[in-house]
Amino acid sequence: MKFKAVLFDLDGTLLDTLEDLADSTNAVLSAHGFPGHPVARYRTMVGDGAETLLRRALPPALGKDPDAVRRFTQEMRAEYDKRWNLKTKPYAGVPEALERIGTLGVKRAVLSNKPDSFVGKILRYYLPGVAFDAAFGQKPGAPVKPDPAGALEICMLLGVQPNEFLYLGDTNTDMRTAHAAGMFPVGALWGFRTEEELLQSGAAAIVKNPLDILQLLEGTQDPEH
Repeated sequence: MKFKAVLFDLDGTLLDTLEDLADSTNAVLSAHGFPGHPVARYRTMVGDGAETLLRRALPPALGKDPDAVRRFTQEMRAEYDKRWNLKTKPYAGVPEALERIGTLGVKRAVLSNKPDSFVGKILRYYLPGVAFDAAFGQKPGAPVKPDPAGALEICMLLGVQPNEFLYLGDTNTDMRTAHAAGMFPVGALWGFRTEEELLQSGAAAIVKNPLDILQLLEGTQDPEH
């Protein structure tokens, strides 16, 4: 077997968090008299950390003000603390795929741009039967994806070389992270972004269903371009 581990993105890959993220951000915008955005618009706004989300969601002048972005980001996180488990759910096929990957003896890890302290909490809530070998989020003072630092730290922790990792994500940020870390980038079509974006940002394979990952791991399916 070529791959010894799979590194998963979280939002848009394992869990459909879009509505809770959108509702939390819109609640902050509404509280300050700013127009909100349709949920579908958030597909292109999330994925790069909360501060980047707020820079994109706020009116342009405020989105360019670092102090304002930090303040509104804190408010959004407070709103998200109230909503993170209202509409979020695992994507169909994810629990089954994770279970089957475990039976292959392949290590399972998660790397997210959510705060590190929150990643374990949300995984335990939505995927309680999965024993991930590592689960990292954004740590204070550490760079976010697409910087490969977190991915490479997981490599060291698990004792697996980067080229033995399959990286599954749904955005250009994930594909760029995989390339920067030297991992095999696979795009998830059920997530927040388009096939075109994933291919343009370097996806070496595209999967339409979480269970399709098994075919790549077992070597029974060639990469789809």
